[in-house]
Amino acid sequence: MKRFNKGFYLTIVAILSMLVIAVGSYAAVLVAGSLLVDESKLDFPETTTLVDEEGEELGRLYIEDREYVSIKEVPEEVQQAFISVEDHRFYDHQGVDFWAIGRALYRDILAGAKVEGGSTITQQLAKNVFLEQDQTWLRKTKEVLISMNLERRFSKETILEMYLNQIYFGHGTYGISRAAETYFDKPVSELTTAEGALLAAIPKAPYQYSPASDVENAEIRRNTVLALMEQHGYIDENEQQAAEGEAITTDIYEKPGMNESLYTYVDMVVEEGRERFELSENELFTGGYTIQLPINSEMQEASFEAMQSQENFPGDNENVQGSFVLLDNSTGAVKAIHGGRDYVRKGLNRSLVPRAPGSAFKPISVFAPALASGDYKPYSLLKDEEMVYEDYDDYSPENLSGEYSGSMTMRDALVNSTNAPAVWLLDQMGVGTGKQWAEQAVSSFDDSDSGLSMALGGLSEGVSPLEMAEAYTTFANEGVKSEPYFISKIESTDGRELYVHEENQEKLLEEQEAWYMTRMLEDVVDEGTGQAGDTDHALAGKTGTTGFEQVEGGNRDAWFVGYTPQYTGALWMGHDQTTEEDYLEGGSSYPTSMFKDILNTANVDQEAIAFQKPEGVEDLEPPVQLATVDDLSAGLTLQGEGFINVELNWTEADDERLVYNVYEVNGDEANKIDEVEGEGSYTVTGANMFSLNDYMVVPLNPQTGQEGEPSNIADVEMMSWF
Repeated sequence: MKRFNKGFYLTIVAILSMLVIAVGSYAAVLVAGSLLVDESKLDFPETTTLVDEEGEELGRLYIEDREYVSIKEVPEEVQQAFISVEDHRFYDHQGVDFWAIGRALYRDILAGAKVEGGSTITQQLAKNVFLEQDQTWLRKTKEVLISMNLERRFSKETILEMYLNQIYFGHGTYGISRAAETYFDKPVSELTTAEGALLAAIPKAPYQYSPASDVENAEIRRNTVLALMEQHGYIDENEQQAAEGEAITTDIYEKPGMNESLYTYVDMVVEEGRERFELSENELFTGGYTIQLPINSEMQEASFEAMQSQENFPGDNENVQGSFVLLDNSTGAVKAIHGGRDYVRKGLNRSLVPRAPGSAFKPISVFAPALASGDYKPYSLLKDEEMVYEDYDDYSPENLSGEYSGSMTMRDALVNSTNAPAVWLLDQMGVGTGKQWAEQAVSSFDDSDSGLSMALGGLSEGVSPLEMAEAYTTFANEGVKSEPYFISKIESTDGRELYVHEENQEKLLEEQEAWYMTRMLEDVVDEGTGQAGDTDHALAGKTGTTGFEQVEGGNRDAWFVGYTPQYTGALWMGHDQTTEEDYLEGGSSYPTSMFKDILNTANVDQEAIAFQKPEGVEDLEPPVQLATVDDLSAGLTLQGEGFINVELNWTEADDERLVYNVYEVNGDEANKIDEVEGEGSYTVTGANMFSLNDYMVVPLNPQTGQEGEPSNIADVEMMSWF
């Protein structure tokens, strides 16, 4: 006596239940089926594609890698291949094929086991979409109810379309469009009869019938499909033989993988989609969107490679971390970003982690607000002395060099990153003024920061690399701060624009003040603390280093924040936790040099080699250097009609902008009588030869109003004519 397995009995019971349903109330069947159909489940998860601004694919976001295609895009012979092998009476039944059920029941009884199924394409769709995969009588009953309801709601073409887009083809591939790409590297519309038959062969057992897994089984199964197509009149015998003669390749065309260099960028895209467009991560991964990114792929890859090289970091401690951000000056578009040297998806994103910015914060907390106040200019003199600020808990900043000049210009204080003048200036203009401007420039600025240490980047929470880059766009973009963004546009599966980025900008400086900042920050790179490394790009920027007191010569953070005529960026180096074992063995020269190396991967065109001064803006002249006069001479000359003059002469400086104040000296008194610009001579007219004075000149810097050392005192010599 034959022993029947459990699956066989379940099949018999399920088939009998279907027959009961068939002879029951059709209206009741439809009502019951409608309660089981949640049409939202028919919106299959589709892959979201990330593209650059030229439309080049960068990567994919998906739970199931699927691209939904219309049935109109699937060649008719490919449709026929699936119908032939899965449900050749597809166009003749109403969701359940009772003829096929009867045939299956007869063959199963003869075999004593479940050897043939009677499920239609509609039933398979119902099972895959709406039901769990357990083998029970109740599930099979639900399958029938749902199938009949689907047939009532949708056309045959729509049901076949949904089926072809839903089924699994192995190798992480869902739907016929991705299957055509995976197995043949072509769009579904270009599939041949043989290729369609091979795809129709796979879903029954994707691993067993995939040509990459077992080419012999794949060929046998494909030829079976072709034979069924011929049997049901879709192709003739000659077409069958020709298709069977086509070779089967075992190659699998790898889906475009996510380049490791994109990990941070993609995570920021997901975050922006959630915050700005209210799209959940699940919606982004299943919505089938096309998301356009404003990324510069070359800069993203180049900066990633630079981050991997230990040569770009101080010392040999490979635990030292880094973060890099690069924005478009005028729009805020993020061109490149990295949250760490070994960033993993959804990991610690160091581009968002606040760090102590050190002197890189001086332009934000001191110099920009000073210019904006209208009370200070680049060549305004600042006090450079050791001072104790009693109103701020006896705060006493020190210059790293240990030297103090008494006074220096704002420009020189910025170029040389001198601490004492920066703190003095913040105190003079008021901490509130600097704080107010910093709050506009840095969105997360901590309101509790209200001390003079703010001048040197001493902040409660710090500032992230992304925020530093955003703040510096103000200087690069003629005084207008540009908010960073990662998504330019989101399109639906049918090409409709769902979201388009709208730039968010805020004017913080006048054009003149922003241009002054650019010129001074250029000087930082050309002759100040930002000289490390080389680049042909015009570059303005500021360095920053914070010390680690526990280790002599050790540092916590090293920065370079700067911009070219096109890009603004920030590069930070340090450790997630600075300890006596993990600390920086170098300073800002490392991020400065690496920043320039990254820039050097971009083409240097005419616009990149120099900053362009906006119209109507005064340029910042180079600083005037005070010269020494030590060869002043004075002599009497006769100038007609008996007038006697005194001719003063000295060696003039090379800088014609230098002014010389001319003084008459009478004993201990010196009275200014005139001034000369850029010349080495002066005539005192109408001198009294019986009461002659001595003379001296004193160089004057017209930019600062500061006098230099007095010249030698010259007495008047008699000329040979007297």
